[in-house]
Amino acid sequence: MPTTAHRVSAGERINAHALPGRLQEALESRGVRLTRQRKILLSVMDSAERHLDAGAILERAQKLDPRVHKVTVYRTLDLLKRNGLIDELDLLHLRGDQHFYESHGPRDHIHVACLKCGKVREFESELYEKLKKQIAKDCNIQITLTRTEVGGYCEKCRKP
Repeated sequence: MPTTAHRVSAGERINAHALPGRLQEALESRGVRLTRQRKILLSVMDSAERHLDAGAILERAQKLDPRVHKVTVYRTLDLLKRNGLIDELDLLHLRGDQHFYESHGPRDHIHVACLKCGKVREFESELYEKLKKQIAKDCNIQITLTRTEVGGYCEKCRKP
């Protein structure tokens, strides 16, 4: 049974935020003007239970307001990246050049992907935290961003 020292998600995002409105609050505190469409996009991203690409973000937002435009999605994603509020992930290029987005959470994690079926899981461990501390010390760097991806074949895809 995974513990807090070693936890693997069952496909859901480990860092999915319990507090809705976190992204909106962060941008408002920076003095960023938020339109109705942008607020809808932030809500979609804050409540995402899995990694979303721009198309999925647009689709979910348009269910709330059909006037949300693709350009607004990309501009909002760019704004969030520039403000350090989301990560852009390629997830081992499992779906070509498609990129996915996730908001920063309180814990860093490793993305573990099956190269056959494409399922992505999130893994966190105290050992990973120790490794980051060792890297920071040995390289004399203050780590502000980590992105680690591991690819292989899940148990289901290894079966004949």
